Amino acid sequence: MIDRLNTIARRVPAWVVYIVGLLPIPWLLFQAQTGGLGAEPIKALEKELGLLALQLLIAGLAITPARRYIRLNLIKFRRALGLLAFIYVSLHLLVWLVLDVGILSQIWADILKRPYITIGMAGFACLVPLAATSNNFSIRKLGATWRKLHRLTYLAAILAGVHFIWLVKGFQIEPLLYMAAILALLVLRLPKRR
Repeated sequence: MIDRLNTIARRVPAWVVYIVGLLPIPWLLFQAQTGGLGAEPIKALEKELGLLALQLLIAGLAITPARRYIRLNLIKFRRALGLLAFIYVSLHLLVWLVLDVGILSQIWADILKRPYITIGMAGFACLVPLAATSNNFSIRKLGATWRKLHRLTYLAAILAGVHFIWLVKGFQIEPLLYMAAILALLVLRLPKRR
């Protein structure tokens, strides 16, 4: 079964992942325009984009453990998943900046006053150099440093999980499940003991 999945994965070009990964954007915009996002469409759009970003980050983190433990090799899709996560985080941030807050002075006040926004901005800041260096030129130019730099993904994922936990009102299980998935995948990435 795994060998068959690996054969299929080898045949699928990475650009297919980009196209499929971007399909929710027009759907969400359509939903926003037609009232499909409920009474607070801006908040709903913000949440959906953030959730998609978090899910893509988790999918990217799952690739190495999947290869290590079940021999499912999806490494060629990791860059696409990472860049898609960055796109969705950027859109999440853009919706918050432009549609939700909109006033520059209020944006800075929110970043400083609300810890979940501060944590979210720190996670976004971790993703910026990763997205900027997710190309073959940077991999060649940075050499071994590239691998070290891209370990920021782990911190970005943890910050995203904390952002979601702190964002929700009261005790909710969904953000805790996302954080548990992030932590479990990070533990699975630890080097094996001999």
